[in-house]
Amino acid sequence: MILWWGRKKTVSGAKDDGRSSGDVSTSLVSGDAAGTAPQPHREEDSVQDLKAPNSSRSAEVEETDPIGLKAAAARIAAERAARQATREAGILQRLQEGLRRSSGKIAEGLGAILNRKRLDRAALEDIEDLLITSDMGPTVAARLTKSISTGRFDRDVSETEIKEALASEIVSILRPRERIVDFSDGPSPRIALFVGVNGSGKTTTIGKIAYRLAGMGADVTLAAGDTFRAAAVEQLRVWAERSNARFISRPQGSDAAALAYEAVSTAQKEGRDIVLIDTAGRLQNRSELMDELAKIVRAIRKLDASAPHDVILVLDATVGQNAHSQVEVFRGTAGVTGLVMTKLDGTAKGGVLVAIAETYNLPIHFVGVGERPEDLQPFDAETFARALVGLSA
Repeated sequence: MILWWGRKKTVSGAKDDGRSSGDVSTSLVSGDAAGTAPQPHREEDSVQDLKAPNSSRSAEVEETDPIGLKAAAARIAAERAARQATREAGILQRLQEGLRRSSGKIAEGLGAILNRKRLDRAALEDIEDLLITSDMGPTVAARLTKSISTGRFDRDVSETEIKEALASEIVSILRPRERIVDFSDGPSPRIALFVGVNGSGKTTTIGKIAYRLAGMGADVTLAAGDTFRAAAVEQLRVWAERSNARFISRPQGSDAAALAYEAVSTAQKEGRDIVLIDTAGRLQNRSELMDELAKIVRAIRKLDASAPHDVILVLDATVGQNAHSQVEVFRGTAGVTGLVMTKLDGTAKGGVLVAIAETYNLPIHFVGVGERPEDLQPFDAETFARALVGLSA
């Protein structure tokens, strides 16, 4: 699992708005070979540890552990590991549920194609067509088809065998784009600019990230930079209230660059940890939009020459292959540093993320498979690939 907020901070007093804050989760440590990092300790873990029945504490006391501290530590570690495994299983289940329309299409198609069992030329062509219609695109579809044919051509195969082969090859495409993001890293406040077209889920994504960060102890500032859409401003205001975050807005139609400057300046003065800035997404007026983004960047660099530290492009999976053109536009003009793919639960086009990973050298930070804050998940290549083709963990 990927850490959202990894730095431990010492609080000397209350913030300007009167909120109190405690220690944030423990520091980052090295992950495993898959590039993941352990979950930070959660308050409910301590509560559950204390509630453990006395009978479970009656481990045999060794001479080297006269008061049972080692035995208690081992028991607590085992219980936490079990709870972590349960949480990770829940993540996979949510991904599987969210990707049901995409995985259902692939599974149903494979089932029909492999009904004749033998993986002959006609079957391979049908599989390639199926992958193309799942929005993986012709390049990825050809690569996957070639991979599954190796050592299996003109042999009897099962649907599960082909799914496993597809998942393995999809992982090899996605793994280089899997990137741990720890918003506590680097300068403080860390400044993240969110870009994307209207309707992509950008404002909701910002709100969910703010909610998760605040839950882990971060002091967040939200800036409603999409000043032309009153609904976006109000939506972000609601998320700020839910997250107990600092909220910066201005009247409709105000200068977005001036608002961004105010948000960063305020966060610096108040000692905030992170600033999440929403932006407009009027792609139909491309030159004006890009000029506005450039102006925002110039404004915040007057306060921090290294900002923005993240430029995250939010993409809507339901647009399928049209997502490629959005990446092209924003990558060339906004200096995109990472991606979020939303609305994967509302489309059978989840394969478009694989096509984008194959085409663009951009990290994928999060995927969204629902409306709840927990439905925005740090991107994990293997979990996504297996859910996409309908396989369990």
